[in-house]
Amino acid sequence: MKTAIVTGGANGIGRCITEELIQRGYYVAIIDKDQEAGERLSKNLSEKQLLFYHGNISEQEVLDDFIKIVIKKGTQVDVLVNNACYSRGGLDSCGYNDFNEVLRVGVTAPFYLTQQFLPYFSKNASVINISSTRFMMSQADTESYTAAKGAITSLTHAMAVTLRGKVRVNAVSPGWIDTQDGNWSDSDRQQHLVQRIGQPSDIANMILYLISDQAGFITGQNFIIDGGMTKQMIYHDEEGWDWHESRK
Repeated sequence: MKTAIVTGGANGIGRCITEELIQRGYYVAIIDKDQEAGERLSKNLSEKQLLFYHGNISEQEVLDDFIKIVIKKGTQVDVLVNNACYSRGGLDSCGYNDFNEVLRVGVTAPFYLTQQFLPYFSKNASVINISSTRFMMSQADTESYTAAKGAITSLTHAMAVTLRGKVRVNAVSPGWIDTQDGNWSDSDRQQHLVQRIGQPSDIANMILYLISDQAGFITGQNFIIDGGMTKQMIYHDEEGWDWHESRK
């Protein structure tokens, strides 16, 4: 049985990735700070399918304990998905400690987990870093999250070079993904060339391909999965959007 590790694997995109990997016969170890969600996910799964570890990956001692437990299972690591990240705001709302906490979750933890699991990666193993289209575009007051996603995107190609011939490392950058079963308007959908909001499965399917043998010639890359949203220029009275004087 192959082993996969997913950070932030109890909710949203991470949960979808976890469930898809389990369906394909992987043993999955997840770490998440949401204990209730992790327990819900674990409820109908056996210990041979899922390990849930409750903890915040911004703390090194938490990472060290999680790593030790996974290694104790005695299996090689075939897949590492560095998914966990969150925002603490930006210039208007984020302090020094909060900014650094986001970077520890979104950048330092992926680096450290990859480093510590390196002796245990199997042949043809894959690391997948979840970035975001925020690495190249932003909303106001989101500097903590945007900085983390810019960094993980660059970390991806750096690790791919260092781990050449050992582990393939790629990134996936989701755009607008509906993780809450939202009731979206036509104008929301029209912002996308594919005329719909993204689903967690759109990201999971890309990851399933990247960790497969069919993607054996792909490493160091960042794949934008956004329904074409970042390719479309939108002006006043186009694609369901309008501009008002009051917005100046």
